[in-house]
Amino acid sequence: MSTIAFTACFAVWTVFSIIGVKIKQDLGLSEAQFGLLVGTPILTGSLVRVFLGVWTEQYGGRLVNLLVMLSAAAATFLLSYAQTYPQFLLAALGVGLAGGSFAVGVAYVSKFFPKERQGAALGIFGAGNVGAAVTKFAAPFVMLALGWQSVAQIWAGVLALLAVAFFLTTKDEPDLLTRRRTGVKPQATAAQLAPLRKLQVWRFALYYFFVFGGFVALALWLPHYLVAVYHLDIVAAGMLAAAYSIPGSLFRVFGGWLADKIGARKVMYLTFGISVICAFLLSYPATSYVVDGVRGPIAFRLATGLVPFVILLFALGFAMSLGKAAVYKHIPVYYPDHVGSVGGLVGMVGGLGGFIMPIAFGALNDLTGVWTSCFMLLFVLVAGALTWMHLAIGRMERANAPQLANLPELPEMAGMSKTVSFAAPAGRVANPPAHS
Repeated sequence: MSTIAFTACFAVWTVFSIIGVKIKQDLGLSEAQFGLLVGTPILTGSLVRVFLGVWTEQYGGRLVNLLVMLSAAAATFLLSYAQTYPQFLLAALGVGLAGGSFAVGVAYVSKFFPKERQGAALGIFGAGNVGAAVTKFAAPFVMLALGWQSVAQIWAGVLALLAVAFFLTTKDEPDLLTRRRTGVKPQATAAQLAPLRKLQVWRFALYYFFVFGGFVALALWLPHYLVAVYHLDIVAAGMLAAAYSIPGSLFRVFGGWLADKIGARKVMYLTFGISVICAFLLSYPATSYVVDGVRGPIAFRLATGLVPFVILLFALGFAMSLGKAAVYKHIPVYYPDHVGSVGGLVGMVGGLGGFIMPIAFGALNDLTGVWTSCFMLLFVLVAGALTWMHLAIGRMERANAPQLANLPELPEMAGMSKTVSFAAPAGRVANPPAHS
C-alpha cells in the first residue's frame, strides 16, 4: 500500500511534465519560465521532506502520509482553476506536497524489516517512481480528449481516494505501538536532526542529487525535449519518455536486492560508471564536419538518432535506478535511529536536484542554444560524484587499515624501487633482483 500510495503521489508530483507543455503554449512561456513551472512542485516536495521525516518518526507514517496526500489532492484540484503564470506557480507549490510522501514512506516502511532486507523493501517502495511513467502514458490522452484541467481534477480525485484507502488498510509502525504502550516519548526534533552535521550524510545527498534529482529532472524535461529535438507529437513524446521513466523506477527493486547481496558501495560504482558513459554520449551535440580530402572537401554529420537516444536513456534510467536504491540502503545501516531525518535530508537534496536542474536545462538552452547541454550538465555532476566517492572510500580504507599506506602504488613493481630493502635468509647475502 505504501508503494501504491507513493506511485499516485509521484504521478501527481510530475503532472506538469505533460500539462506544462500545453500551458507553455497557451501562455507563451520562455524555456526558463517553463523550467521554473515544472520544477516548482519539486521544490516544495523537497523542502518539506526533512520535517515530514521527523514527524513520521514522532507521529507515525499512517497519519502523516494521509495528511500529505489529502493536502496535495486539494492543491491539484485547485490547479485546474489557475489562469495566469503567477497563479500556476502558486498552485504548483501546493501540488509539490505530494513529493514529500517519499520521506514519510522511507521512515515508515523501514520499520517493518530487518537490516538485511531493508534494501529490497525500500527498493520495492521506491519503485513508486513509476508514477512518472503513469502520468506520461495516461495524461496525454486525457489532455487531448478533455483538456489539461481534467487531468488535474482526475489526478486529484484518485490521489484523495488512495489516501483514504492507505490509511484504512495499513497499521502503525511497531516502535510507535511500543511507545504508545510504554508511554515513552519520541526523540525531540533537535536530536533527530543531530546527524545532519556529518559530512557523510551530505555525501550521500550528493549521490541522490544525481540519481534521483537527475531522474526527476529528465522525467519532467524529456517530453519537451523529444517534441523540440525529434519533432514528435505530445502523445508519442510521452510514450518514449516512459522508456526512460519505467526502467528508472522498476529496476529500483533490483537495485535494492543487489545492494543487499553485494553491498551498496559496489552498486554505486556500477551506477556511476554506466551513467558517466551514457551522459557523455548523450551530451554530444549533432555536429556537421567538413574534412579537406584528397579529392576535395568531404562533408559528414554526427548525430544521435531517435532509436540510439532511447536505448541510451534506458541504460541511464537503469543505472540511476540501481543508485537510488543503493543510496537508501546506506541510511538504515549507518543511522538506524535517525532514518526519518537523514532520509529526509538526502531526499530533500535529491528533490532539489529535480527542481534546480529543469531550470538549469532551460537556462542552458537559452544561453548556449544547444539542446544536449542538459546532458552535459548531468555528465559533470556524475563525474564529480564518482570522484568524491572514490576519494572518500580511499580515505576510509586507509584509516581502517594504516598498513596500506606503506604499500607502493603498484605492488607488482615493488622490486623496481631502489629504496626497497630485501631481507635475506639467515647465512646468505641478499642480492637485489637483476632488473632493479
